[in-house]
Amino acid sequence: MPAELSPAAARTFVDSEFPRIREGLERLVRIPSVSASGFDDRQVRRSADATASWLRRSGFGDARLLELSGSHPAVYGSVRGPAGSPRILLYAHHDVQPPGPADLWESPPFEPSERDGRLFGRGTADDKAGIAVHMAAMQAWAGKPPLDVTVLVEGEEETGSTHLPEFLERYQSLLRADAVVIADCSNWAIGQPTLITSLRGIVDCVVDVRTLDHAVHSGKYGGPVPDALTVLCRLIATLHNAAGDVAVKGLHLGPPHPMDFPESLLRDITGLRPGVQFLGDGPLSQQIWAQPAMAVLGIDAPRVTGAAHKIVPSCRASISVRLAPGDDAERAFQAVQEHLLSQPAWGAEVSVIRDHQGEPFAVDTSGPVFEAFRRSCFDTWSCLPVEAGSGGSLPLVSALAGMYPDMALLLTGVDDPDSRAHSENESVHLGELRQCCVNEALLLGYLADGMK
Repeated sequence: MPAELSPAAARTFVDSEFPRIREGLERLVRIPSVSASGFDDRQVRRSADATASWLRRSGFGDARLLELSGSHPAVYGSVRGPAGSPRILLYAHHDVQPPGPADLWESPPFEPSERDGRLFGRGTADDKAGIAVHMAAMQAWAGKPPLDVTVLVEGEEETGSTHLPEFLERYQSLLRADAVVIADCSNWAIGQPTLITSLRGIVDCVVDVRTLDHAVHSGKYGGPVPDALTVLCRLIATLHNAAGDVAVKGLHLGPPHPMDFPESLLRDITGLRPGVQFLGDGPLSQQIWAQPAMAVLGIDAPRVTGAAHKIVPSCRASISVRLAPGDDAERAFQAVQEHLLSQPAWGAEVSVIRDHQGEPFAVDTSGPVFEAFRRSCFDTWSCLPVEAGSGGSLPLVSALAGMYPDMALLLTGVDDPDSRAHSENESVHLGELRQCCVNEALLLGYLADGMK
């Protein structure tokens, strides 16, 4: 390596500094930086300010907020390496999902709590742990890395990176790099690092259904007059066939994935109830990583408590569509919209409003960047990374590929199947977090060596 940082030295440093690395993570987790609409924007800004402070403590003396009107702030910092060095962009995000019902958490979502070797709290895994790994790697090099390092910590990833195109346009010169390390994916298992080879895209939409100008008495007019909620339920039912496969025509289907995903493992990870069957046909790895999926995220309709005997005149649902690699988000939305508009029962009025969308992506994992990652994984975990797809979506990836076509895209992560990202009782495995810190510290050196 251009500078001295052996695997033993990296592990010694991380072991000695891990209490402070964990303290920095816990400080961020205590800030409820929910970027979704309806939550306090000031908390996301607090999180950005705290992240910038951590960057400065880790050697990024120029750390600052990057902003656009109407968007949540991102955090940026850069450090120059030796003259002529390649440039690496490190990515994570500091915003988090809403916590969900408080009574489903075993400990408060924004008060970090350790149980059985895991740190629980919203954002511990997704994705404030990614920030911790980046900071630990820089600290291992005493803030003087063996190559140019730039950090971007986004503030609205959990709301679909809404302003990402304008953001990249404005800050294009700052973010240009030879490779990006995106610490926002999942590992296959504790002790088994993963190299992500593909991402599904996403199209979210809101479906509005109306049957009446206003509510009417369900006894006087029930029978011939349809209620909007029944129409919506019938419409939602058309999204899948009897086997559970997506029934919307025109969505792309990817090829089978060479890696197996055991049924027992998926049941255990998801907590699927014993009598519930899996949807669809084909290998689970193909269904999760290389086929479209549709889910109803929420419905606006009268609550059971307080519901009156009246025919519901209107309601709406949020529908999320995941797209297979090789699909196109715009074309997919048109297919979904056409399907929904052509299916309403009894002539009900239906409208489809586009929400978030992001393109799917397939990663070329050849070349020196990925060989450096394989080497660092072997020196950290004594095994090569598994190469697997991801069912999740990262709009950033296709956007970066479009803006910087020569940039290598390395997708890594800290969370594992038990992390419960986006759900209640989210957590990060502290031993695996420590390993990821060691791995990225080594990776910076191996990248500097391999990208000459």
